[in-house]
Amino acid sequence: MTLAGPDPGFRLVDRFEQGLDAPICLTWELTYACNLACVHCLSSSGRRDPHELSTDECKALIDEFERMQIFYVNIGGGEPTIRSDFWELVDYATAHRVGVKFSTNGSRITDGVAARLAASDYVDVQLSLDGATAEVNDAVRGVGSFATAVTAMERLAAAGFAGFKISVVVTRHNVGQLDAFKSLADRYGAQLRLTRLRPAGRGADVWDELHPTAVQQRQLYDWLVARGEDVLTGDSFFHLSAFGDALPGLNLCGAGRVVCLVDPVGDVYACPFAIHDEFLAGNVRTPGGFTSVWRESALFAELRAPQGEGACTSCGHYDACRGGCMAAKFFTGLPLDGPDPECVLGHGENALDARGDVKAPRPSPDHSSRPRRVAVALTPSHRPDRRCDESPLAGAGAALRAE
Repeated sequence: MTLAGPDPGFRLVDRFEQGLDAPICLTWELTYACNLACVHCLSSSGRRDPHELSTDECKALIDEFERMQIFYVNIGGGEPTIRSDFWELVDYATAHRVGVKFSTNGSRITDGVAARLAASDYVDVQLSLDGATAEVNDAVRGVGSFATAVTAMERLAAAGFAGFKISVVVTRHNVGQLDAFKSLADRYGAQLRLTRLRPAGRGADVWDELHPTAVQQRQLYDWLVARGEDVLTGDSFFHLSAFGDALPGLNLCGAGRVVCLVDPVGDVYACPFAIHDEFLAGNVRTPGGFTSVWRESALFAELRAPQGEGACTSCGHYDACRGGCMAAKFFTGLPLDGPDPECVLGHGENALDARGDVKAPRPSPDHSSRPRRVAVALTPSHRPDRRCDESPLAGAGAALRAE
């Protein structure tokens, strides 16, 4: 992958806005099968899609990643470890110089798996946790999921795996637990990763109830400035930069420019949080494969082109927040060239009030194994279906999904 030499004074973020000839990294959801049913699941996972990529197709895709010199892939789902060929694909990727970071709810991290992970220099693991206590976490991720995640942390730490990630989606119920999350990460020699709640997937149904309030957004920003030096955030919170100094990270929507998503059936979307036909760039099964989609997609060319004048470009903070998150705007029914719904200056709130009868687009597709929820209460929702550990199709009528 090349970053073609800019002239003096040319900012790297400007180069990223124009897109690269290969993504820096990408998210690859191996399966929609899952043994949890998190209420905010961005991909509405639960049931396996019968048309998901085969083992051979996955290996061919990894070969493309190697040729394109993609640094690493974020493997997720669903619960990716449910796939019977998961470790075969991880080994194949690392053997072909493609680093792997995979997200898991921890239910399949045995002592043996922990030892295997600790012995690898090319595989990282990210444990999903959405509360520093069982009460807060299990209300979102299901009864018993906190204990499962903590057991996985203990096993990874005991095996000597230093620096695994604890990934937290920040909500109004856990934003007051930031110090506790950091202490938990420090206790197990892990690194804390905070991500933003987007109104994507099942998250669209609970966003109004779960996304941090304006006061909590400021609390989050101040905490990141004071304690976030070794906390990972990626490009989750660049919309908060209008509070003051820019936060560490890309501070740019990288959708279709430096990142993208490959879903279990090979569809390529501009962003992991924008799984909708509006952001579908192509499919890896078509002639030319992923390489052609990334380099020739009309959608990606549009995203990489200079953006038209919009409401945000006249704002004095535009260079800091870049108008916020594309997916957050789209799934709340706001124009893509307008303010982020969580704009810290209040412009997003005003835009939401001005929507009138405009209906926000529905995320698609939906692989949930239960009806959509409209509201979320701070009480545990359900117990994980452990049968799904053996078969992605087990418990098809039960609630499934892990972030």
